[in-house]
Amino acid sequence: MAKVWVFVRETDGGPPTLALELLTKARDLGEVTAFYAGAGSEAAFATVGEYGASAVLQVDPEDSLVGAPVARAMAIQIEADSPDLILFGQAYDDRDVAGRLAARIGAPVLSNAVDVDIDGSTSHEIFGGSQIARAEITEPGPKIVLVRPKSFVASPSGGTAPSVTKIDLPDVGAASAKVTASHVEEREGPKLEDAAVIISGGRGIGSAENYELIERLAKRLKAATGATRAIVDAGWVPYAKQVGQTGKTVKPEVYIACGISGAMQHLVGMKDAKTIIAINKDADAPIFTIADLGIVGDVHKVLPKLIEALEART
Repeated sequence: MAKVWVFVRETDGGPPTLALELLTKARDLGEVTAFYAGAGSEAAFATVGEYGASAVLQVDPEDSLVGAPVARAMAIQIEADSPDLILFGQAYDDRDVAGRLAARIGAPVLSNAVDVDIDGSTSHEIFGGSQIARAEITEPGPKIVLVRPKSFVASPSGGTAPSVTKIDLPDVGAASAKVTASHVEEREGPKLEDAAVIISGGRGIGSAENYELIERLAKRLKAATGATRAIVDAGWVPYAKQVGQTGKTVKPEVYIACGISGAMQHLVGMKDAKTIIAINKDADAPIFTIADLGIVGDVHKVLPKLIEALEART
């Protein structure tokens, strides 16, 4: 049976949703080992086991940046275990480790995949998701693949607790770096990547002050708030809210696009939402081509009426 590793970067004391998505896919490809970077816990390891990992290789970077030491730890372990495929998520720490690991073992990397096979062949969305391109790694050795968030649905398999092997953090000399402080951005409502309902604003809302309409509507619907790159670049909202090719990929039950024209770079990040509702005064806006429900109107008039209607029901 093929050996599949899944990189898991501990977040808030456990595996992030992205890692659970990869574990779900990996268990259909072969025998799964989670390469877990973090302090770990019995509950965290039980979770990765529930999602398909039969074994855990744990390394704790503590206050070190994960890239250099974890990549070296993986490279050393690869010599002993020889995995066939190593899956990383398209996330910051994952990309850092994957790139350094590829350099250490002399392996190529396929990134931004939306599907993967055990032979290292992958699927990639191009032209805003309108076409699928196939790629393949032909070099011998472990295949390293980075997968986009929401490419797979995280689903527990009912697996048992995995075996856990602690790996020492190797010395990387001058490449080591320490985290001296961490700052968590304040937010209200659900996390953007995991929200069932998302309300996003675009340049059509007019100003940073008008983003308050998005927040008020989101509060009434218990939704997360998102944004296009245009208003992030304009400084109206922080980067953490950006949805799209250079932001977050989301897959909510409902996505409400307010004043968003529908540029391809934005559509890539939200087109797989189950239900898309678009509000835009331009009847020819590209967003309407993928919307399940379209409202042709001024967001400054539509949103207050919608908020008023919701408030009247409480």
